[in-house]
Amino acid sequence: MPAKSPRRRVFFSFHYDGDSWRTSQVRNIGVIQRSRPVDSNAWEEVKRRGKSAIREWIDARIARSSCVVVLVGSETADREWVRYEIEKAWVEGKGLIGIYIHNLQDQHGKQSRKGRNPFDIEVEGVRLSDHVKVHDPRTKDSQRAYHRIADDIEDWVELAVRNAEERRRVRREHAGRSWLSRLLG
Repeated sequence: MPAKSPRRRVFFSFHYDGDSWRTSQVRNIGVIQRSRPVDSNAWEEVKRRGKSAIREWIDARIARSSCVVVLVGSETADREWVRYEIEKAWVEGKGLIGIYIHNLQDQHGKQSRKGRNPFDIEVEGVRLSDHVKVHDPRTKDSQRAYHRIADDIEDWVELAVRNAEERRRVRREHAGRSWLSRLLG
């Protein structure tokens, strides 16, 4: 696993209505620096102002983050704004990972079904599921799933950030070669 580094600033992406309870468990682990949680009233206010306000809100938070962590529940892959957050993070060169949270219990003690991989999409001609890791605690026991996430999330985030740094380096190198070949060609 990667060596420990300063806490990374993380933006959590998730299906608010379906997974807010499970998400709060992960957000409260505390080993990473997270963006301030949004309460339902503030989110409703942003939504009332329309799609451009939602995009601006998301863009500002992703810009201040080094990694976007998609907390994957049963319906996450179908959410318009989760997809936007994934695409934005990829294009902006942010660290990007997923964590399945379906086996964490909700406020009623219930688990949910495992959702589809939200990275099974193409962005800039790249199939993200080939490049973005979705971590699965692979246990039906909610406590074990929580502890697996708590034990590993810091390393997962660090690895995602390092992968993003490498992606940005390769993009810059490729852009430089394209510029040079146009100049010489």
